[in-house]
Amino acid sequence: MSGIIKAMAKFRLAVVQLHVTKLKAENLSRAQKLVKEAAGQGAKVVVLPECFNSPYGTGYFAEYAEKIPGESTQVLAKLAEECGVYLVGGSIPEEDEGKLFNTCSVFGPDGKLLLKHRKIHLFDIDVPGKIRFQESETLSPGSSLSVFETPYCRVGVGICYDIRFAELAQIYARKGCELLVYPGAFNMTTGPAHWELLQRARAVDNQVYVATASPARDESASYVAWGHSSVVNPWGEVIAQAQSEESVVYADIDLQYLADVRRQIPITTQRRKDIYTVDAVNEGVITS
Repeated sequence: MSGIIKAMAKFRLAVVQLHVTKLKAENLSRAQKLVKEAAGQGAKVVVLPECFNSPYGTGYFAEYAEKIPGESTQVLAKLAEECGVYLVGGSIPEEDEGKLFNTCSVFGPDGKLLLKHRKIHLFDIDVPGKIRFQESETLSPGSSLSVFETPYCRVGVGICYDIRFAELAQIYARKGCELLVYPGAFNMTTGPAHWELLQRARAVDNQVYVATASPARDESASYVAWGHSSVVNPWGEVIAQAQSEESVVYADIDLQYLADVRRQIPITTQRRKDIYTVDAVNEGVITS
């Protein structure tokens, strides 16, 4: 293996767990500071959390919604170019033709928009006595898969509730993704129970790296995020994890290790496609 190939087989990933306030300008300023910090520590791919520019809640989506391109995504584009990183812009409330979406924009090191992922699965749950939340009261669902290329690997994008649907991750893996990123904001009910479990399951099921970025926990917010932004390796081990406060966590992604895991336990070639299969009905994959 040449030195260049070896270098490309490893890269640093940074996950930003941002303290989100009701002040959009402050959120954008803090995001810029922490992305620059991550780039200074050698990160090549940086991930921001779900709803990084606004509070998370059905009562806030319309108030904070923007067009894309717009204020927040223009900041992200300039930031990605300035830092020379692939920037997964968490998500923002997006307005388009009278509809609202929960949208993740990804930018390349040249500042160009690589893709927009609109959250496919809306977060509509009702756990009696604990939490009720209905994104569908204000948001519309996306209808496309989202994959982008880096010099290191192919990356699949989901947002928060998307991680609960194993089929999405399976299709991404089948399309050659070796890293899945999920900006998310699990809460104090679902977070302790399922946040880490789902990440490890998606990583083991598909022998991929999985990274999640949550807002930092704010006990005074109307929706309290669990935090614990994480990176999980293809063996299902948590290799980096924040706690509840604002922070940046780093993980060195090793694609040779990923290849070794797949060779040792070759589930890809052992699948019984004569008995079962998972297919994308809409093959309109958005890809860079």
